[in-house]
Amino acid sequence: MTVPGRTESSIVIDAPYDLVWEMTNDVASWPELFTEHESVEILHEEGDTVRFRLTKRPDEHGRVWSWVSERTSDRAAGEVRAHRVETGAFQYMNIHWTYEEVPEGVRMTWRHDFALKPEAPVDDEQMSANLRRNIPVEMGLIKDKVEAVARDRAEEAVT
Repeated sequence: MTVPGRTESSIVIDAPYDLVWEMTNDVASWPELFTEHESVEILHEEGDTVRFRLTKRPDEHGRVWSWVSERTSDRAAGEVRAHRVETGAFQYMNIHWTYEEVPEGVRMTWRHDFALKPEAPVDDEQMSANLRRNIPVEMGLIKDKVEAVARDRAEEAVT
């Protein structure tokens, strides 16, 4: 029996907390924020919970992956919990994002807990390796985009 997968990645973004929170939790704008996301269709919103269909850009083999997820944000606690509703190759996929103010800005941490189905094209270890490789790159690009908006807003405030 395989051990379920878990990954955790963090990055510090030099921007105001509110901006980091708003940009990274505006699910509808994710195709502009994430390089891997082709589209997001909001299916239902109620309070701090959003259910949406996420479609990835084609992978190196031309395959397009799509699934439905649900996210519940808790701004006061600085965390978001999500899970896949349509699990696809996963038995389950749970995601926990946290935000913490630090002297350098905001530490954003993403934790993925999951298990793949036996018939999945990769196993838990391979998926963990993929996530550990791809998430820091994606987080770095998001950091750059959020920090650029923060700089632009700071410059506008001065002028």
